[in-house]
Amino acid sequence: MTLHEAVLNFVSTEELRRFGAELTVAEAHKAVDAAWRDIRSGRAVGGKAVLSLPEDEFWALPEFEAERESFASERLGWKLSSLYSVNPRFGGVKIIGANAFNRRRGLPRSTSTYLLLDKTTLRPVAIFDGTALSAARTGTYASLVLEAFVETPMKISVFLFGAGPVARSVIDCLSFTGSERIERIFIRSRFPESAARLADAAASATTIDLVPVEDNAALADCSFVVTATNARDPVFDDHELAKDAATLHLGGDEVPEAYLKRALRTGAVICDDLKTVSRRNSQSISLYFSRMGLSLETAGPILGIGEMSAPSGWQDPRPGPVCVTCVGLPMLDLYVAEATWEKLVKARS
Repeated sequence: MTLHEAVLNFVSTEELRRFGAELTVAEAHKAVDAAWRDIRSGRAVGGKAVLSLPEDEFWALPEFEAERESFASERLGWKLSSLYSVNPRFGGVKIIGANAFNRRRGLPRSTSTYLLLDKTTLRPVAIFDGTALSAARTGTYASLVLEAFVETPMKISVFLFGAGPVARSVIDCLSFTGSERIERIFIRSRFPESAARLADAAASATTIDLVPVEDNAALADCSFVVTATNARDPVFDDHELAKDAATLHLGGDEVPEAYLKRALRTGAVICDDLKTVSRRNSQSISLYFSRMGLSLETAGPILGIGEMSAPSGWQDPRPGPVCVTCVGLPMLDLYVAEATWEKLVKARS
């Protein structure tokens, strides 16, 4: 059956597991590596649209208003997002619905649905539960930053803020690419029991020591820091970091202004894509400029802020700290979905 003759396939996570078609960590990295090559050559393109809903509207609903105080330190992140992209063979659209309150209902904070399309006809080929696909591609950012910016003459320590699916993917990816370079990963969550559960769940799949912690005391000893939270305010202070540590930010407004100023002045600041991060305007680096009435998209090139999507230049060595912010490019989702579909088709045959 050709793509033009194909009927729409609804692919559940259970079916992927039954056929052994879930991507391994190695296969996810291979798919993402191909995506980055095509992004930088212009063979893969995409965009992102986000509809953020006002938190006051949610808390005004009678069934929720009594619980507002318990979310004082956490953003709801109540939003509907669409990530769309095409590459030489396929197109794709990921739809994400998110609200941190979902956890109170026993649901994931966000749920992704991925629609894979034939490139020439733009007819649907398959629909996936995209939540696991999304976490897998996001975790690979940690591998990329580790390889590009973290010098490791000796084994290092990593500090990970967050204990959700993305944090688990970060551990899996760093275990795959950095197990010989990383001695331990400290894990801190808003809820200490969540950090402990993540460490227990991931321990059997890695040789890296996973250490749940309840404060930032170990932060100064870490060469690499990853933030993957839904925090409303910065999760560390600048003085708590090692002077030249590399940081990767995958959540929202998690980074203090003092650190951003220091990185802009003495180190390197990098985004996966300046325009996308700027227009999303939910992460610390874009908010830093928008709060001054400026735009990251406009100021970034003037200040030498790099972007991973550029063909070259973003990896140029520089002294001082390296601050990397990634919003999650839709083309990465497409390549992971494509690889998953091709693995499933092969397993079915």
